[in-house]
Amino acid sequence: MNVVVQFYAQLRDVAGRSESKIDLPTNASVDQLLEEVYRQIPELRAHDKTILVGAGLEFVDRKHVIQPGETVSIMPPVQGG
Repeated sequence: MNVVVQFYAQLRDVAGRSESKIDLPTNASVDQLLEEVYRQIPELRAHDKTILVGAGLEFVDRKHVIQPGETVSIMPPVQGG
């Protein structure tokens, strides 16, 4: 299945793009998606421990099974003031 991955804030700068299409097997998890993203864009791996992942309109953990047609967002930690 094809998954659209959107990059936000400084992760967009590191990736050099705002989104990517990643081909994954059916029932792939966020963990599997991230490994493929890191394979394609190795510079993002340095941010692995701090990134947040969203699917649809909510944050998800790395065991979340990605649904066909779901857009996944990868972003840095949220900061406020």
